[in-house]
Amino acid sequence: MKKTIGIIGGMGPLATADLFRKIILHTEARSDQAHLRVLIDNNTNIPDRTAALLHGGADPAPEMIRSARWLEQGGADLLIMPCNTAHNFRAQVQAAVSVPVLDMIQLTCDALKAQGVVCAGLLATTGTIQTGIYQRVCGASGIRLLTPDGEGQTAVMEMIYSGVKAGLETYDTSAVQQAVAQMQTDGAQKIVLGCTELPLAAEQYGLRFPSIDPTLELALAAIRAAGATVRPQN
Repeated sequence: MKKTIGIIGGMGPLATADLFRKIILHTEARSDQAHLRVLIDNNTNIPDRTAALLHGGADPAPEMIRSARWLEQGGADLLIMPCNTAHNFRAQVQAAVSVPVLDMIQLTCDALKAQGVVCAGLLATTGTIQTGIYQRVCGASGIRLLTPDGEGQTAVMEMIYSGVKAGLETYDTSAVQQAVAQMQTDGAQKIVLGCTELPLAAEQYGLRFPSIDPTLELALAAIRAAGATVRPQN
């Protein structure tokens, strides 16, 4: 019997829709009824995670836990969060519910290792980078992570917040591209799109470089955990 997936969403809304879309697109199904049941709480009341981690902003954990419990009570058998930075609070969410909360960070690092990557570049929010969550998990798998310099990191944050989150259809990505090129020169084999707005930016703004999409890795893991089959990749 297939399980029901619960999405703790709203971090941000487009990233939530992107995760749901990827679950649908990558599930082997020939009819509506063959797809998985997915509950989504697009909880835009969850405070900004980077602001909480770096600037003493409001704690997002209580609102994340509220969503997790609501989804569990609604019938979710497993939970996923389309926000990399939010995974700094994942342990608190997991402790508040009895169903598993899948770990996007671990899944991404596992995928890098399976692909033979020993050095990767990380594009992410400043909150994700400064907490070291990706560095710790990937480091345990023997993967070295490079990050942009100060100017490059500012460019990444501006693209996330002033581009994707602001709903801009076009955006000048030259500074981000330059940061990526430098990491590649320094040895990065792949670039981790370590903010769930970044796969959207890559698609919408035409970013082209070898990358790994944590949102996709989370979607694939959720499909398998829910008892469905992943559609063969082209």
